[in-house]
Amino acid sequence: MNNKDHISVCICTYKRPDLLARLLRELQNQETDNLFTYSIVVVDNDCNQSAKATVSSIQKKSSPDIEYHVEKEQNIALARNKAVKSAKGNLIAFIDDDEFPVNNWISNLFKTLNDCQADGVLGPVKPYFEKEPPKWVVKGRLCERESHQTGLILKNHQDTRTGNVLLNKKLFQDKKNLFNPEFGRTGGEDVDFFKRMIKKGHKFVWCDEASVYELVPAERWKRIFMLRRAFLRGKVSFKSSSFNIFDIIKSVIAFPVYTLALPFIFFTGHHRFMKYLIKDCDHIGKLLAACGLNIIKERKS
Repeated sequence: MNNKDHISVCICTYKRPDLLARLLRELQNQETDNLFTYSIVVVDNDCNQSAKATVSSIQKKSSPDIEYHVEKEQNIALARNKAVKSAKGNLIAFIDDDEFPVNNWISNLFKTLNDCQADGVLGPVKPYFEKEPPKWVVKGRLCERESHQTGLILKNHQDTRTGNVLLNKKLFQDKKNLFNPEFGRTGGEDVDFFKRMIKKGHKFVWCDEASVYELVPAERWKRIFMLRRAFLRGKVSFKSSSFNIFDIIKSVIAFPVYTLALPFIFFTGHHRFMKYLIKDCDHIGKLLAACGLNIIKERKS
């Protein structure tokens, strides 16, 4: 790494102008410690270009350069691929349009990438509640994700995603490494990407100091939303390239165990009941997909 490193911060967006505006404003204040330069790439996945006015209003006074592109076909994998193609940096960061970072987000990712000589660095995505959620959501930590010690090599694809990541652009020199459009309507294109890259021997590590915050609106506290997402997550997992017979066996065993245990877990607290019901639905989603049943077709934001 050297002082000429340039990071393209890529944002794929779809009909979230207010959240996009907040993120673009927050990205103005990123610390670089004079180690690198950065710019912003916005890919609008709305054919009607609903993000154009938002980007244009901030472009005029933005310190980092902002480029605006459109991917007319509504497909998150194609939008990510367009961002990769449009990125001018030798490094690519991804952050979601409903997130916002701490001021040293990029610099912490960059330093960890350099220190660990990794192909990519991921960081924590923490929930941000604009309104106080129900107690069972907080107590069950149902909107929280796993976190790890800085420098940990990620060997499990379940800890990987593109909501907070810095990647070496060299990963995409092989066109086969691009995001798979088959996951474009259901989501899971990022998990599939990391599965394939880890299988090829690429190194991804964790940086716990590079936090971003994700808005958790009230609709995501609803039980039906959580269960629907669990079913879809199971379906996407089944479709991924590394899914095998042992995963099916695991779900065949886990499904009846969780299902039979749920009535007893119910009396230990609603937060715990929901946690295990979600796990159960993950496995059910995999088994339904294995049987060719497609009850959840698309992801809802």
